[in-house]
Amino acid sequence: MLSVENLHVRYGAITALRGISLEVRQGELVALLGVNGAGKSTTLSAIAGTVKAVSGSIVFQGKSLVGKSPEAILRLGIAVVPEGRDIFASLTVEENLRLGAFSRHDRSEYRKDIQETFKLFPILQERFHQSGGTLSGGEQQQLAIARSLMAHPTLLMLDEPSLGLAPTLVTQIFSLIVTLRKRGSTILLVEQNVQRTLDVADRVYLLNTGKIELQGEPAQLKAEGAIKDVYLGKNK
Repeated sequence: MLSVENLHVRYGAITALRGISLEVRQGELVALLGVNGAGKSTTLSAIAGTVKAVSGSIVFQGKSLVGKSPEAILRLGIAVVPEGRDIFASLTVEENLRLGAFSRHDRSEYRKDIQETFKLFPILQERFHQSGGTLSGGEQQQLAIARSLMAHPTLLMLDEPSLGLAPTLVTQIFSLIVTLRKRGSTILLVEQNVQRTLDVADRVYLLNTGKIELQGEPAQLKAEGAIKDVYLGKNK
């Protein structure tokens, strides 16, 4: 479904990605792990079109994404839930959800989608007419995910969905990710919560200073102690 080959990204004189290559197959939950500054969020941003690649290829369902606008990439079926959620605090929950569906042509399906949203996120039904800024951190994260799902994405990218949440809310968010996975969503997940991510992912890429150090299935990487080595700086 998604193929990234030899991707390089720079921020001025700083090279953020140094030849990243990865793939996501339909129906998979693929995770990007690594310490802060490893290049995880930059990888998502490059795929989403919000940062430009210096070189390399990004192909989604046979179409190159390089040079396309974020709006065009969204229309092709890739939605991202950014770190920090980026909901519109002054708009209501309903208005935020409507904005999530702006790229679709089948507006008649909106009511049906809202009912599906309520099934996945019951709290959003209770908060439907409240402004996004009045929601708790966990509720805002649910709204951010629900807003992205309103676009009916083929690939959902989640950037640090548990960041800053209390442990009980982290459990709720990961339960939601598992539910989405069981419903057939294809997910590319960036997370700092290593153990919980290993419990839900099909495959994992470990990034370190803009490069992929290791990749494989979670059980394999755990058994080899590879993840601990990368996080402790031993695998260089």
